[in-house]
Amino acid sequence: MSEKNVEIVALVGSLRKESVNRQLVEVAAANAPAGVTVRIVEGLGALQFYSEDDDPSTAADATLPAGVAEVRAAVAGADAVLVATPEYNGTIPAVLKNAIDWLSRPFGAGALSAKPVGVIGAALGQYAGTWSREDTRKSIRIAGGTVVEEVEVGIQTSKLGEQGVSDPAVIEQVVAAVNRLVDEVTVAA
Repeated sequence: MSEKNVEIVALVGSLRKESVNRQLVEVAAANAPAGVTVRIVEGLGALQFYSEDDDPSTAADATLPAGVAEVRAAVAGADAVLVATPEYNGTIPAVLKNAIDWLSRPFGAGALSAKPVGVIGAALGQYAGTWSREDTRKSIRIAGGTVVEEVEVGIQTSKLGEQGVSDPAVIEQVVAAVNRLVDEVTVAA
C-alpha cells in the first residue's frame, strides 16, 4: 500500500437510516486500514431528479440544483468510490441512479471519470442483490467510472445472523473490498 492517505467516498443507495447497506459502509469506515478514510456522501435523497434543463453543461442558462455541486465535489475529490446498493424491484434504487446521472456530467469529464469504483450490496432476495450490483456497475461504466470487478460483496440480508454486519465473515469481505479499492488507487498513483 502507498504511503499517501487514501480517501474513499461511499454512496449508499438506501435512504433508510438503519439500512444494512449503510451499515456495510460504516463497517468499511470503522475497519479501514491505516491511512485510509471511508466517508459517506450524504444528501443523495435530496438531489433533484436529473434534467438537462437544470444542467449547466447542457443548458447555458441553467444553475445546478441544491446539493449537486457538493456531491460532485465530494466524489471528484476522492481517490475512489465505494457504492453500497440494495435491490429494489430487481434493479438499482432511483436515488442511486439519479446520483450517478448527476455525477456523469459534464459528459466525459464528470466526477466519476476514470475514478476506481467498487460496488457492494445487501438485499433480501436469494441472489443478494446481484441484479442491482450488475446494473450499478453498468451505469457507473457508462458514466466514466472505472469499475473494479474484483470488489464483489453480496450479502443476503435474510441470512444474516444475530451479529448482523458485525459478523467476522462479513467484516472480512468488506475489508477485502476496501483493500482492493486501495490497491487500485495505489496502482494508478
